Amino acid sequence: MSAAENDTNGNPDTSAGPRPEPLRFYGTTWVNHDNGYAARRAGLAVGSLVAAVAACLVLRIAYDGLRIADIGSFVSLLMVVMFAVCSALAFRHTWSAFTTRPDPDRQASLRGLLAIGFVGSLLAYFFRTFTEAPGEKLHRAEYDKARADYEKRTTRRSGNPSKRRH
Repeated sequence: MSAAENDTNGNPDTSAGPRPEPLRFYGTTWVNHDNGYAARRAGLAVGSLVAAVAACLVLRIAYDGLRIADIGSFVSLLMVVMFAVCSALAFRHTWSAFTTRPDPDRQASLRGLLAIGFVGSLLAYFFRTFTEAPGEKLHRAEYDKARADYEKRTTRRSGNPSKRRH
């Protein structure tokens, strides 16, 4: 491959054909795992874990505020169960969104639940960074399919039509 067929980072020129969709915090480094991809994954794993721990501390302060207000054990228990259930549901929803595109209508209807269970979403992001950039599997499958479709279309149209057998 000549230098003219490479971009400034030495990667193959993909100007002809589909382009990879950038991932949040990763850009398009997920395609070739270059330009600090591993460092970003490590940094984002630590960052999401720190954010989850900080969120748990904030929830603890809120729980202590309810306990000090002496509103009763039932309401305190209800709050703990609500955050636990919402966090579990948010974890599952976020985890599955890394491999399949979520339905926009369902996503909109779950917005409140996901906001309450934000700790679960942060933990899902943390655990997913151990295997890949969150969402990389989905984006890679879509990008590979688009590249294969493009290659099939361009090879089908190549060649001199007058030399084809009739």
